[in-house]
This record gives sequence, structure tokens and C-alpha cells, in this order.
Amino acid sequence: MPSPAHIRSTVAAIVDQPDDLRELRVFHKALADVNRLRIVRKLAEGPATVGELIDTVGLSQPLVSWHVSRLKAAGVVETRRTGREVFCQLRPNVFDEVAERQRILLGMPAQPAQRVEAH
Repeated sequence: MPSPAHIRSTVAAIVDQPDDLRELRVFHKALADVNRLRIVRKLAEGPATVGELIDTVGLSQPLVSWHVSRLKAAGVVETRRTGREVFCQLRPNVFDEVAERQRILLGMPAQPAQRVEAH
């Protein structure tokens, strides 16, 4: 028998969700997995092939490709195929864009510009 928490989660998922909030959910859900975070950390260093990501996270090729597809669906990663190789990279400025969109969607005030002081 499903737990009450599972039932609430299922009902909440069925309820009509606003598209803009669903967009944030997809993004955050994509980053809610430690293996996908490890892939993002590797890609923060620069573009990498799926083979290089396999070496980094230690998972099979199908699993790494699946995780990359989740990151791609969330708009975090871009891929391009060259022959048999698939190259992955973070979308430029993706985290800045999402932070700004999230701030607006959640009704949060703008962050004041930070001053950089010379020493």
C-alpha cells in the first residue's frame, strides 16, 4: 500500500501546474541527482565527450547518456554529434538566466548590485 506521502506527491503531480512553475521544477529536478551534478561540475570545466563523462562519473554509457538527456531537456546542457562522438557543454549563462527567471516567477525583489571595493 502506498504511503500517505507518496499519495500526496502523486496528487500534487496530477493537479494542473502553471507552466512557468513547471519549467522551474524541471530545472531543479534535473539538478536533484548527484550524478547529474557531477556531470555539470565536469562540464563547468569545459565541453566534454560522453566518453569523458563516463570516466568522470563511473557509470555506463547508457546511464550517462540518459542523465545528459535529462540535463538537455531541462535546458542545462547542449549536445552536438561529430561522427560517433557526442560532445556536451553547459548552455552559456544558463544558471544566471534561471536565477533571474526564478526571481521573477517567485516574486522576489531584485538583488542590489554588489560593489567591488579596491584594496
